[in-house]
Amino acid sequence: MGLLTALGPFSIDMYLPGFQDIADSLHTSVASVSLSLSSYFIGISAGQLLYGPLLDRYGRKKPLYAGLVLYILASAACLRATSIDSLIILRFAQAVGSCGAAVGSMAMVRDLFGAKDSAKVFSLLLLVVGASPMIAPTAGSYTISLFGWRAVFIILLIMAVLIMLLTIIGLPETYPPDRSFSLKPGPIVKNFWNVFKDPQFLTYAMTSSLAFASLFAYVSASPMVFMDIFHVDKKVYGWIFAFLSIGFIGLSQFNTLLLRKYSSEQIVRVALSAQVLIAFAFLAGNVMGRYGLPHTIFFLFLLLCSVGFTNPNAAALCLAPFSKNAGTASALLGALQMGIGALASVGISVFSNGTANPMIAIMASTSALALITLLIGRKILATAI
Repeated sequence: MGLLTALGPFSIDMYLPGFQDIADSLHTSVASVSLSLSSYFIGISAGQLLYGPLLDRYGRKKPLYAGLVLYILASAACLRATSIDSLIILRFAQAVGSCGAAVGSMAMVRDLFGAKDSAKVFSLLLLVVGASPMIAPTAGSYTISLFGWRAVFIILLIMAVLIMLLTIIGLPETYPPDRSFSLKPGPIVKNFWNVFKDPQFLTYAMTSSLAFASLFAYVSASPMVFMDIFHVDKKVYGWIFAFLSIGFIGLSQFNTLLLRKYSSEQIVRVALSAQVLIAFAFLAGNVMGRYGLPHTIFFLFLLLCSVGFTNPNAAALCLAPFSKNAGTASALLGALQMGIGALASVGISVFSNGTANPMIAIMASTSALALITLLIGRKILATAI
């Protein structure tokens, strides 16, 4: 399940150091290349809504197989992309394939574990996912330097084939097919709506998605911020990206220890409050021109630490009310996370001005909206009880 979850992040992170090379090869700009990342986020968001009902109707493994086959075919096609428009479209298709793995693994966690244990398991999955931003950009930078940016998609294709073989051989089915689950549009929309209107789901899904958007803004802007603004080379960028990932993955693992003493609700509230304070301190200092490369790395590290606390706990609280519709709930959560993340990513391209301010402003605003959503939602939940 960890490898399934990591496939998407690897697909995002590994080609980031090659943005300038892709732009030169396809005769376009780095800002246009970043739209291929935005299309990937949009593909994951839309695709998860497709896989949710399929996972509840056919069990977990068959939709996984379908998604992995699509991912493999799209990765092969990315190798032959001759224009930025075709790459953007193919990255969308690649994302639709990869999100089946992401939704399936989340649904399997809910199949096998209760609410509190789910938070611990999500943290463990983040341990595997966290290896992606520590390994992928660095590996990608060396791969691109030696063999060119298209070699990245060869590696991703091989990874997907190996993960599919492991899924077939080593992953048991955790949920039997439910023939009573309708795939007609009306019942599917009704199931999604029933999940969405649940007060606990809505509160923590929106909180998680808005807080997580900070990560998307950072990932989308990082090639421009580090390589264009601070003029580090591809290899140094890969190492910076890996270092910053330590905060995200390290704190998500420390979360399992905190859960022995504190509830997920308490951890989310404190972590999100810290995230807002850090983001606005970062924005204020950068607007005044006081921060250079070391300060930028420092504040990004603190922000990613906060997200590492918020995300696994909010996800566990979001899915806790569901057992029968866990696939639908997981898909809707993923769609919201990726959809809001895609908007943050597009915002980076739209508001790009040659400084880090658009990235920081988006991180600060989405963090503040997440905290406001949490406070309002908790009041509604308390009233309902």
